[in-house]
Amino acid sequence: MKKYISVLIICLFSLSIYAQDNTLTEQEKREGWQLLWDGKTSNGWRGAKLNSFPAKGWVINNGILKVMKSGGGESANGGDIVTTRKYKNFIIKVDFKITEGANSGIKYFVDTETNKGAGSSIGCEFQILDDDKHPDAKLGVKGNRKLGALYDLIPAPDNKPFKKGEFNTAMVIVKDNKVEHWLNGVKLIEYERNNQMWNALVAYSKYRNWANFGNVTEGNILLQDHGDEVWFKNVKIKEL
Repeated sequence: MKKYISVLIICLFSLSIYAQDNTLTEQEKREGWQLLWDGKTSNGWRGAKLNSFPAKGWVINNGILKVMKSGGGESANGGDIVTTRKYKNFIIKVDFKITEGANSGIKYFVDTETNKGAGSSIGCEFQILDDDKHPDAKLGVKGNRKLGALYDLIPAPDNKPFKKGEFNTAMVIVKDNKVEHWLNGVKLIEYERNNQMWNALVAYSKYRNWANFGNVTEGNILLQDHGDEVWFKNVKIKEL
């Protein structure tokens, strides 16, 4: 399995150099990839706490899905957006670009029904952050709130291949209980959930009071509104 995924990742990032934005190459189509965002409309997405796409806070323009700066903090403007369906086993790939000091994230195994109050919806999170300028980078434990981390749980390496001021490619691979985070073709972390070690890790995190956190079979995929301007494009998924 690991050898297969490694070869797939190499091929995937090689192809991405030549693909037009928000399109699928012929090889991607043969391999079962789909556009999770079509690059033009809000089809397939809704507000995490809404039945439709947010009327404000998110802008779709020139092939970019942009969450706008609000200055009001987490989910204070348009709010998080989620896929209209849930996913179980998959590879998701997202190109993102952050503005200076920005904070956002890609969440998976999200249950929008559990958290309907203020703040962001809860789920496992590929952290998107300006490590140099955002104060959250100094919080948490051993850097587990920095870019690429499994937010507040598992830190990513400090020498990660991040290109400041450019688009970077985040990828999350989920196969049953095994999960990997990748950045620009480099694996940052891997972990296994639904076991005693995972539950102990959650018990010492901010998610300690969320029953069965991260252990659900399937969930929505989420792009986070944290009050900062962040750009997304080439949102693709391959179900496994």
